[in-house]
This record gives sequence, structure tokens and C-alpha cells, in this order.
Amino acid sequence: MTPAGSLLEAVALHKVYGTTPALDGADFSLHAGEVVAVMGPSGSGKSTLLHVLAGIVRPDSGTVRYGDRELTALNDTARSALRRTDFGFVFQFGQLVPELTCVENVALPLRLNGVRRKEAERQARDWLERLEVEDIRGQRPGEVSGGQGQRVAVARALATRPRVLFADEPTGALDSLNGERVMTLLTDAARDTSAAVVLITHEARVAAHSDREIIVRDGIAREAVGAA
Repeated sequence: MTPAGSLLEAVALHKVYGTTPALDGADFSLHAGEVVAVMGPSGSGKSTLLHVLAGIVRPDSGTVRYGDRELTALNDTARSALRRTDFGFVFQFGQLVPELTCVENVALPLRLNGVRRKEAERQARDWLERLEVEDIRGQRPGEVSGGQGQRVAVARALATRPRVLFADEPTGALDSLNGERVMTLLTDAARDTSAAVVLITHEARVAAHSDREIIVRDGIAREAVGAA
């Protein structure tokens, strides 16, 4: 059952690819400012759950509500607008634009939302400083380390001050030391801005940064035993 007052909640999600069920009645809830780790083995449906919660993929049945809006009932344009303004994303390999400098990458979502270049890049520099990579602002993604690049990706995701940050295996391509630092910076920055976080991971050390854990297995999401 999903608790009342959730910022983001899903009920009875089903999604089938071909004959393979990716989600089989999954429920989910997320409160404002909360960090929830979604764990499960490869192929369990956890990434599909993230894509449905973020409005990237439509479920075959079930509902997703974001605040007072039913996300599953919105058209593509409305869902895309939410992903620009209210949602932020961090992926395993960062997906930075290689032709842009690090500061331009962070400023990009602000520019797409109509912020003038000078102001967007000022805000981007502030975020790079917060994520401890302000010194690489003029370099391109191919010129920085994996850990630095992922911090830039986190800065870009948080630059628009989203209400929900979706992080899909954000440390999966990093060594344990860099991964731990990225997770600390990510969760601290998210909490400072009151952003809720949906964290997809298969690593217990990453999930340890969350407030509670959801286990996805065979397309069904359940609260982890002993979770708060």
C-alpha cells in the first residue's frame, strides 16, 4: 500500500516486453526529500520501474501520480516538460555532451529552460564548486576522470533544482573510492535542495546512503525487511 501524501507514487504497475513481464503489479512511493534505493538482480525490473516513474515509458496498466497529477494520463509533451523542470537524471556513464565544456554541460538544462547564458553559466559554476569540480569547468568530458565526469553529471542533474532526482547506477562505472565520494556529494546536495531521490543500484554500499530500500524481484517491488 502506498502511503498518503507521497510526492511520487505508483500502484499496480504492469509492463510486458514481448512475452517477458518487466513489471508485474509493482507499487512504489516516494516522499519529498526522501532518498529511496531500488535494489534487485539484473533483469528484475528495477530500471523499467525507474523509466515508468519518470514518465519515459508508459506502463501497460497501473497508475503513477506525481503530486496532484496522474503522470500516466499526461501526453508526451507534458511528460517531457516535467522531465525538463521537475525531474533530474544521473546515469551510469554520465551521458555528458562531449563537444561542450563541463560548465556548458551543467548550464545546458538551464539554457533549455530559458535562462540567459551568463546567468546559466554562473549557476553552473556554483554547482561545480559544490560538487568539488569547479577547477575542471573549462575542460571537455573526454579530458577528465570518470569520477570527475560523474560529479559534473550530478551537478547538471541538480542545476534546475528538480523535485525528484532519478539516479540509475550512478557509481556503476567508478571504483569504490570515487563511487563513495560521488554518492556522498549526490545525497548531500539533494538533501540541501530538498530533492527526493530514486536510486537504482545493486550495491549495498550505495544503498546505505538511502533512507529506505525497495527490493524488486520478478517485477514486484517490496519494502526491504528491516527498512524504516
